[in-house]
Amino acid sequence: MIDGVKVSPLRQIPDERGKVMHMLRSDAEAFIGFGEIYFSCVYPGAVKAWHIHKRMTLNYAVPQGNIKLVLYDGREGSPTRGEVQEIFLGPDNYCLVTIPPMIWNGFKGIGTQTAIVANCATIAHDPTEIERLDPADPSIPYDWAIVHG
Repeated sequence: MIDGVKVSPLRQIPDERGKVMHMLRSDAEAFIGFGEIYFSCVYPGAVKAWHIHKRMTLNYAVPQGNIKLVLYDGREGSPTRGEVQEIFLGPDNYCLVTIPPMIWNGFKGIGTQTAIVANCATIAHDPTEIERLDPADPSIPYDWAIVHG
């Protein structure tokens, strides 16, 4: 696991009417502050990568559909520098993934339906604190292709 990344299981409370899916509370260990919440929809097979935030901590949960979330630690001096981490998220593995600043991340829609990725970010969007790379950029050692086992 990449240093500083936290994966916290989330509660789902089902009944005959549907369910409630918890995400983040102000008294949770992962809560740092509130900047904004937004939802990113990703189609099956589509990749939204790579990006890194200089100051923002991300809090991702996937209440609908499924994704493969991929993280890359390029931080100087980090004990996990150079490591890649994959986390599969969706209603069957409903977790909050807290990603600190300076971790490259991206995700791919998997399965047959559009996935919704909720992010409760610690600061409001600021285009000056984000950097982006192409999903195939060779500086990150990762191939988004399906691995047939």
